[in-house]
Amino acid sequence: MKETLVWTVQPDHLNQSTLEAAGALLRAGKLVAFPTETVYGLGANALDEQAVAGIFKAKGRPATNPLIVHIASLGQVSEVASIWPEAAQKLAARYWPGPLTLIVPKAQGIPLVVTAGGPTVGVRMPAHPVALALLQAAQVPVAAPSANRSTEISPTTARHVLKGLKGRVDLVVDGGPTQVGIESTVLDVSGEVPILWREGMISRTELEQVIGPVKTPAAAHNRQGPAASPGQERKHYAPKAEVLLQPFGQPETIAETIRAMLTTGIAPSQIGALTISPLRFQTPVAIYHETLPLEASRYAERLYGTLHHLEDQGVTHLVIEAVPAGSQWDGIRDRLQRAAAK
Repeated sequence: MKETLVWTVQPDHLNQSTLEAAGALLRAGKLVAFPTETVYGLGANALDEQAVAGIFKAKGRPATNPLIVHIASLGQVSEVASIWPEAAQKLAARYWPGPLTLIVPKAQGIPLVVTAGGPTVGVRMPAHPVALALLQAAQVPVAAPSANRSTEISPTTARHVLKGLKGRVDLVVDGGPTQVGIESTVLDVSGEVPILWREGMISRTELEQVIGPVKTPAAAHNRQGPAASPGQERKHYAPKAEVLLQPFGQPETIAETIRAMLTTGIAPSQIGALTISPLRFQTPVAIYHETLPLEASRYAERLYGTLHHLEDQGVTHLVIEAVPAGSQWDGIRDRLQRAAAK
């Protein structure tokens, strides 16, 4: 196990010398975790095959799961992409910097380890000021999945990163909590019709307003071989607890489910509940109960942090209320369904 350094950089007061030092580590092939507006990423020089291989080792990530490459400006696109379609240009103009990853044909200089052997690569320009400043200091495109062990809860604070990766990475840049809270939307614009591979807080409806029809793949998690996009595992973004999803807006059903758990001998201290609706029991039940807002952006911002908190309490069974219908909830719904997958 290696020593993991932690350097703090305030988003509203960027320490350039610290960022330059972190950028130099990236250029030298080291692993650096850093905040983006979505979640913390685990970065390596995307042009360095050995450095990128270190990401897979640190995370325990399957080699069939491709990475997203982060850039600081549109001027870096030519280092990453061999073709930059018109749809990519329109979407980048509308949403970058921001939580949108665009899949395009890869440039020759991007190692196949980044793309899981495929001909395309996911590219994103993050909106977090620390991420952008770090990418500028690094002077290279940076491959960066979420900075956690594979399939586990994504990190939204530096503490979450250390929880899973301390001793596995060289540096964590602590830029405070993230704001968006779940991973980026991933859209493949390499073909004739764009494919929405991963839902995020930029919805399909919003994308179609910019570029027209977008399709979604059927049963992507049943694929064989390398994935076309990250975020395709059937079980992902998951706490260690057994997760049970319950219908939205039926708190009585959730209460009944918890009471049934207690009758099987599960201790109240082992049960957690994550709801939007208020929970009421006829007699007090000493479970861990967290509520999140009925507003998609605020819910997403707090989701992973709340799941980490419940996991830290030792919860082994977690009952989660599903989220409402509506495209603004699609990315959150995807994360909850994958967390609950068997």
